[in-house]
Amino acid sequence: MKANTLKLAISLALSIPLLGCFGSDSSEDTASIEKAEIRLAMMQPPRTGLSPLSDDAFKLSRWSTAETLVNLNDEGNTEPMLATSWKQVDDMTWQFTVRENVQFHNGDTLDANSVVNSLNKALEAAPKPRILDGIEWEVRKLDDLTVEIKTTFNDPLLPSRLSSPQLSILAAQAYQENGRVVPIEVGTGPFVLTEIQGATSATLQRFDAYWGEKAKVETIIADYVPDGFARAAALRTGEADVVEAVPISQIAMIDSELLHEVSMPRTNTLYLNNQSEVFSKLEMRKTAAAAVDREQIIETVYENHADIAKGLLGPALPWANPLRSERAPIEEGLKASGEKIVIGTFTDRAELPEVAALLKQQLEAAGFDVELDIREYAQIENDALAGRFDAFILSRATVLDSGDPVAYMQSDFGCEGSFNLGQFCAQDVDAALDHADLQELGAPRQQAIIEAEKAILDHYAAIPLLHERVIQGESLRVSNAKRDPAERRLVDQKTEVK
Repeated sequence: MKANTLKLAISLALSIPLLGCFGSDSSEDTASIEKAEIRLAMMQPPRTGLSPLSDDAFKLSRWSTAETLVNLNDEGNTEPMLATSWKQVDDMTWQFTVRENVQFHNGDTLDANSVVNSLNKALEAAPKPRILDGIEWEVRKLDDLTVEIKTTFNDPLLPSRLSSPQLSILAAQAYQENGRVVPIEVGTGPFVLTEIQGATSATLQRFDAYWGEKAKVETIIADYVPDGFARAAALRTGEADVVEAVPISQIAMIDSELLHEVSMPRTNTLYLNNQSEVFSKLEMRKTAAAAVDREQIIETVYENHADIAKGLLGPALPWANPLRSERAPIEEGLKASGEKIVIGTFTDRAELPEVAALLKQQLEAAGFDVELDIREYAQIENDALAGRFDAFILSRATVLDSGDPVAYMQSDFGCEGSFNLGQFCAQDVDAALDHADLQELGAPRQQAIIEAEKAILDHYAAIPLLHERVIQGESLRVSNAKRDPAERRLVDQKTEVK
């Protein structure tokens, strides 16, 4: 059976029973729902009860319920959000002016105290949000609408850092004495998060007291549908209006009018555990890198809807590749001698198990004995972070936190990085990342970033495979859904139903 035929058969077999992920009430007035409600099929369930200090913050951002001081526009440049302006007073001091007449969803008023409280809660969190890796700030109120931030180094990226959804500003009520953060009715966005149904769904309503343009949609139901075949089926049947990450294998079965391809700053990477018995050896890491056939993965799994990775940063950052120098090829003839390795990945992105199966074949052809461990992401993340795999396949956003790749590199490859799946630490890489982080935005910083990338790849700390083009699904009744390469918005106040 050919690969495409096999994919089709599996897809059809799985799609029918999985439609139950979406609840429905036959007593509801269908016409009313169509006018007032949008239903989302989200790829992953929350991991920490939608805490804004975790990766769950990006769901709150994509639903336009939590907001930050600073926004990144479509070009990745900073612009006002809850702060109307900012200035660098001296090398170590910034001042931010807080927007007036902003109301939290619980009725509290946004002011400098709110900002100081939220930022300090993030600084005190354990673990800290990734964007704060290696960062120590002193945050204080100057007056009711002015906040001062003192840094420990001249940080040109500070306004961009403050755009991270993990630094959303919430009402004081959100922060519990036990350290939990409960995001219900405490944001400032055009939609109020009113209900969290565990790992099943969340409900949001329009916030009529929003400080900006009012939302056109009354209700958002966000269903968590980690199975990609079920998400595709929900789009085909009209159960969902906006669908994250439609699997490539499902494209042929869906009306092309419903599909929108977005080039993403997202790299599919094989992280090698630099502390494992096998991949602590540089020669074994090189052997694995030499065994990988990227072209085969892209053609077979992604049906050419992806780009070959020439580094950690892909074509969504067009400045990266022209700055790269040619890397020396890996010596020929490298072979493993039956070394046993376990590779982990997750099912939430439908292509990754297929990538894992193909990598298993490629690495076994190079002499490795490969075992796969594939689960939902929520069930496997802790094991991955604890270094319990020899390698891990991850689809990783490279500019998600700040619009700048340095934060991602520090998090994933810095000795103190909070998302260091490869258990990697090298002094030359840390020095290169520190140097990059001190550079002004623009050409000097970009060059330093590529030099840091080279240092990481010279250690074979990880093997970048490909850069994704994510397929977003949208029903024809929806207009102005956000097709955001930065993955910070999915719906906003301009999104509407026809």
